[in-house]
Amino acid sequence: MEQDSLIELRDLARAFAAERDWGQFHTPKNLAMALTVEAAELAEHFQWLPTGAAHELDERKRVGIRHELADVMLYLIQLADKTGVDLRSAVLEKMELNRAKYPAEKVRGDMRKYNEY
Repeated sequence: MEQDSLIELRDLARAFAAERDWGQFHTPKNLAMALTVEAAELAEHFQWLPTGAAHELDERKRVGIRHELADVMLYLIQLADKTGVDLRSAVLEKMELNRAKYPAEKVRGDMRKYNEY
């Protein structure tokens, strides 16, 4: 996703909250908690499925997953906004750290954590 896309979504979320005077409730703590709740609601759609693969999902589940992913993304963007984090830069930075921590030639096909191999 390009930076402009994230800014557009951030601005949409800001406007939505401002129109409802919800900014007062959107503290970093509250947004982090809401993000966690929405992630749990996303996980609920996969609960009890063998793997969650596409063939196991009916249209109702697909719509629910799409909506929960949107909620997770919106809360994540709002939390980043409130804490001054540039998400795109943070992701690029974290990917570099992950590349160093999990070199492909060393971990390919191995799901262990970096400190277990």
